[in-house]
Amino acid sequence: MSAVYRDRVQALLASGQRKILGIAGAPGSGKSTLAQALLEQAGERAVVLPMDGYHLANAELARLGRAARKGAEDTFDSAGYVALLSRLRSQGGDELIYAPQFLREIEEAVAGAIPIPPSTQLIITEGNYLLLDRGHWARVRPLLDECWYLEVDPTLRVQRLIARHVQFGRTPEAARAWVMDSDEANAALIETTRPRADLIFRWD
Repeated sequence: MSAVYRDRVQALLASGQRKILGIAGAPGSGKSTLAQALLEQAGERAVVLPMDGYHLANAELARLGRAARKGAEDTFDSAGYVALLSRLRSQGGDELIYAPQFLREIEEAVAGAIPIPPSTQLIITEGNYLLLDRGHWARVRPLLDECWYLEVDPTLRVQRLIARHVQFGRTPEAARAWVMDSDEANAALIETTRPRADLIFRWD
């Protein structure tokens, strides 16, 4: 990671006020990896808050007929995510706040899994739709002090996605089919949000 990105994180931390940094990008672009790297730089002053904690439950996706599109913009509780970000802005300095976490091992979100104490200076939130400008998603960008868009070679990104799906139980054939039919459709939409980012991040 270059000094440019490290300096931007230090500038956010130096303000003395709680800041929220968003990391957006297509599935498989390395958002969680980047968030973890930034967390290691900031230490105890920061917390990582993945947007994936707001996945709708599998039972609800089945009820809505959206299970085959899990990961699309309408398969998340986007209003709930916005409400949490708003709460972190308005009340973050006064109380311990809990956030949900998505566990790939069970393909479900677990409530109250991420504690965000009042002392947290930097919240690093990462996800696909932070820069989307429709529905409840449009309310996310104004709540972020900065939002970076993460780019990676498309071939590498697809390879990562297939490997991830295989790791968590799909056959290679089923993994590739899901990536090409579902993940790549989402990636095309997410790519259109790139111009709304403050900074384009590319791994050195």
